[in-house]
Order: sequence, then C-alpha cells, then structure tokens
Amino acid sequence: MDAAKLKAEIRSRALALGFDSVGFAPALVDSRQGERLAAFLDSDYHGGMAWLAREPEKRASPQGLWPETSSVIVLGTNYGPAESPLAALDRKSEGTISVYAQGKDYHDLIKKRLKALARWLHATTGAELKVFVDTAPVMEKPLGQNAGLGWQGKHTNLVSRDFGSWLLLGEIYLALDLPPDPPETDHCGGCRRCLSICPTQAFPAPYRLDATRCISYLTIEHHGQIAREFREAIGNRIYGCDDCLAVCPWNKFAQATAEPSFLPRAALSPPRLGRLAGLDDASFRALFSGSPVKRIGRARFVRNVLIAIGNSGDLSLVDSVLDRLDDASGLVRGMAIWALARLAPERLVGRTAPADETDPEVLAEWGAIAGRALSAPSRDTVETPRERIR
Repeated sequence: MDAAKLKAEIRSRALALGFDSVGFAPALVDSRQGERLAAFLDSDYHGGMAWLAREPEKRASPQGLWPETSSVIVLGTNYGPAESPLAALDRKSEGTISVYAQGKDYHDLIKKRLKALARWLHATTGAELKVFVDTAPVMEKPLGQNAGLGWQGKHTNLVSRDFGSWLLLGEIYLALDLPPDPPETDHCGGCRRCLSICPTQAFPAPYRLDATRCISYLTIEHHGQIAREFREAIGNRIYGCDDCLAVCPWNKFAQATAEPSFLPRAALSPPRLGRLAGLDDASFRALFSGSPVKRIGRARFVRNVLIAIGNSGDLSLVDSVLDRLDDASGLVRGMAIWALARLAPERLVGRTAPADETDPEVLAEWGAIAGRALSAPSRDTVETPRERIR
C-alpha cells in the first residue's frame, strides 16, 4: 500500500473508531517550543509538577523519547460541552467541575481507541509504534499544530477551526515514514479574551502560563492549602477551570460531544456543595469511580469544596462547614475555618485554636482569624472545634 493510500486508510479507521480529527506530523518539534519549555521551567512556572522538569530532552522531541520515531499520527477527540461552562459560575451553591472531568476518565477511552488503531496498523505495515495520551513526556500541542489539527492559542491550549478549544489529544509514534499534513497557522490575531478572563492572572504574556497561579493547577495538582490570595478568585470551581477555553471565539464552530463517556454523570446533577462537603473517603471514591476527579483524593477535593462554600454567600451551608472543623484532614479543617470566617464570621468571634491542634497550616488559619501567628499549643485540655463554636 503506498503512503497516500495508507494515510487515507488510517484516517478512515480512526474516524470509525470515534476520533474526530486526524493528522500526520513529522517526528520533530520547532526548536522554539523547546525554548519555551526551558523558559517555563526556569521560571518555576511548573510549581509542584516535578515530572515536567525530569528529562526535558525527551519532551522536546519525539525522537528524544523514542529514537525510532519517523512520523507521528495525532488524533483529536471532541469533548465540547452542551452549555458554556461560564454559565455554571453563577450557580454559587453548586460546584463546577472542568468539562473534561465531568464524565469518565478520557485517558481510558482514548487509549483503548489508540491501541485498536495501533494493532491494525502494526498488523498491516509491520512497523513498530507507541501510543500516548498525555501521560508521557510528549509535546502534544505543538505536534497537533504540526499535524494540522489546530494551533496553540494564547492560552497555551490547542485551538481547532472545527472544534474550538475542546479537543483531547492522543498520539501514535510510528517507526515508518508517512508524508506530513500541512501544519496549521496561528489564527488568534489580536484577540486577548482568554488572557483577560483568567481569574488569577495566570498568563504573564500571550502563549505563556504560570501554572502556579492557574486554578486548574491549584485545585488539582497543588497538595497543600491554597494561598489566600487565590481563594476568592476560585469562586465555585472545585476541580479545574475552563474560563480561558470557554471564552475562545473559535468555539462558535464547536459542537457538543456525542460521546457518552464525556457526558456529566447523573450522580452529580446538580453538584450541590453541601452534599459534596459531607463526603467521606468511601462515598468520595464511590461517587467519582472511573473519573479523573478521584485521583486528587477526598481531602483535596473537600478543601476545594469548602473554598467554594466560603465564596457562595449561602448561609444554609454553615452547618456543612461546622461539620468539617474537626475533620481528620488538616487540609479540610483549615479550609473549614476560612469558609466559616467568610460565611458567618460572628461564629468565630473570640475563638481560638483547639488545644489539640498541631497542624501548622490549620494553626495559620486560626492565626489569620486572630490576627497573629500561632504555634502548636502544649496544653492538656482538649476541646473540639464544634464545641467551641456552637
């Protein structure tokens, strides 16, 4: 089979498997992308994502990861929402979860389809290959642009003329030369909507992201308490943030996904903050089984929920906060203090840290209420937070 016919057959089979966009790229990335990565790491914009700094030479080039790579097949899957995620930000007593995480874990779906395509391709050509779904050091967005699927927008995500900012990517590295498709050019022009809408000003410049200020990073990747300067800006975003994606003008060409796996799970309709704050570990795992949300664990998730409650202005949620003041997790206890101070500060007047509190971050939250620094007390009396505040 000649190269043109093989490409046509690959494209046909990929679309039949459920992919929405298919392109072919050379096994190289513009050196400027490597320079951007180096600048990103040098500026410590990756925060606690230490894996991004490991072996950057593997990330900077497909052949750095797998020397046998001759060409790359890039495949896009549309996960476009039926409603703009921005609308949910006004429903303050409900939490918002990033569109990609509202259904099942996309890694599982896309990898299954990639492997099916890869098996056929290996059986047909005998060529060695490898498949990736953003869990390996792959610069998938530059590769997507080189394959003609879209371009890397000012928000650093891929933008498609057919699907807007709603494409998930997967790749097949192939030890076989295939003619590349024409690369896509940048069509952002003078638009700055994605930069201007960011609640935490996470873009120091177009095409540059400071992940340590990004709500997606803060609510998903960050393990400790979220800095006070970002909490109000987080609003009711309890897992990720879609603002920069949702505001992209190219979304006017987007279409809602037809993939059942990406549709919001019925158990989260609606995602009431009071209910979510009350999840224990078992109920958290059950609710988010098969979801990307599960990987951050119950403590980080409830931390995020309590921030949303603190921003809600909904006094009916005060009891949900009180229930978490003596939680086993310091992450949860600390954010419960902050949320109560926001919702019902009168419940904290004259109150101090409980005698048995030793977590420095929780003590810092109590100290912020009292207006002074606190250290772990060494007293014999023990009084639970609920007893002190009720």
